[in-house]
Amino acid sequence: MLKSLHKENQKELASYLAGRAYEISPGTLMTASNIIEDVRRRQDEALKDYTEKFDSIRLKTLRVPTEEIEAQAAKVDPAFRAALEEAAENIRYFHEAQIQHGYELQKEDGIYLGQRVLPLASVGIYVPGGRALYPSSVLMNAIPAKIAGVKRIVMVTPPAKEGGLSPKLAAAAQVTGVDEIYTVGGAQAIAALAYGTESIAPVDKIVGPGNVFVAAAKKMVFGKVDIDMIAGPSEILVIADGTANPRQVAADLLSQAEHDPMASSILVSTSAKLIDAVNKELRKQTDALPKKEIIEQSLAAYGTSVLVDTLEEAIEISNEIAPEHLELQIENPKAYLPLVTNAGSVFLGYTTCESIGDYFGGTNHVLPTSQTAKFSSALSVDAFIKKSSYLYYTPQALAKHGHKIIRMAQEEDLEGHANAIRVRLEDDPGISGEEGQ
Repeated sequence: MLKSLHKENQKELASYLAGRAYEISPGTLMTASNIIEDVRRRQDEALKDYTEKFDSIRLKTLRVPTEEIEAQAAKVDPAFRAALEEAAENIRYFHEAQIQHGYELQKEDGIYLGQRVLPLASVGIYVPGGRALYPSSVLMNAIPAKIAGVKRIVMVTPPAKEGGLSPKLAAAAQVTGVDEIYTVGGAQAIAALAYGTESIAPVDKIVGPGNVFVAAAKKMVFGKVDIDMIAGPSEILVIADGTANPRQVAADLLSQAEHDPMASSILVSTSAKLIDAVNKELRKQTDALPKKEIIEQSLAAYGTSVLVDTLEEAIEISNEIAPEHLELQIENPKAYLPLVTNAGSVFLGYTTCESIGDYFGGTNHVLPTSQTAKFSSALSVDAFIKKSSYLYYTPQALAKHGHKIIRMAQEEDLEGHANAIRVRLEDDPGISGEEGQ
């Protein structure tokens, strides 16, 4: 099931990495661009037309009333609601440790420098609908925003098949405190969040996963608003030693392969025996899973195994791949964690499967893909804040340093900058320029 890749064949490894890169086609970008421009021009009417076209529902109003959110949320199984609430508490516990505070420094008498940490004013959360229904995505996006102090959180999601808001998403929205919800999806929803319509006021940042048209639209509105990332297909890399359980390793590889035919599932092991056993388990378990066809396509295209001599070699390969999810199914995994430099999220030990992080553990499941873990991070409270610096020079401080600033501005031929200092030295009788001579 997993194609074997030799650890020393760097050209083949590079080709593999390039082959799984996520690119948005020019045709998709053009379609998204046309939708965005149409929404900017026709606003609510365009949103209703696209919803009718793509979701076969003609909406009278876009915003979901509070009473509908409550009624739909009440339909979910109590055990599911309880699990959502406990998961939310775990996510809050983890993310509250990320809260940042501003600071002020006094470099010398009369000079003060500081930084303020401020929440974004408004954030839009895109939540997939239809076949891909992820209430966990509401938790992972909304809770860090709430902790950061964002006052207005807007959720957009395609309408359920029967119309209105899905009960599961309604329950997740209630648990996180999101009450501004619109049943509109696709690129048109991204356009509405970025530019606004009669019903939907624009936001400052858009987060959340979606299909390729949503990704294209997010890419195109970036600059007008901020976005979290352009997420590619899901990825998992499992580093396993000879004592790992092949049944569990196979199950974890399949948990990502079922997402998408382009998802990648990689096993790097010090044991050839384990790799063989995992391949047998993959065949057996795939036959029992509902998304067998997607899994088979994913494994055929991107399922890979690599046999190495040492765990250090395994981690070197992982750092090059920079996987979205990395599992260390090895003895004493915490001892090897310092060697890991590129991974979206790391799961330690034989019992800590990636599914825990997807739903319940508390760490965020919005993670960098397609090797972007080399330079970017998981979604966090940091994504929902901005930092603003401030500076204060007393007259005495300007007297001491003003002529130095003038000299630096003149060296760059920016006489206007120099003059802004000069006029203060000349005009304010409380400032003596002699100290800076």
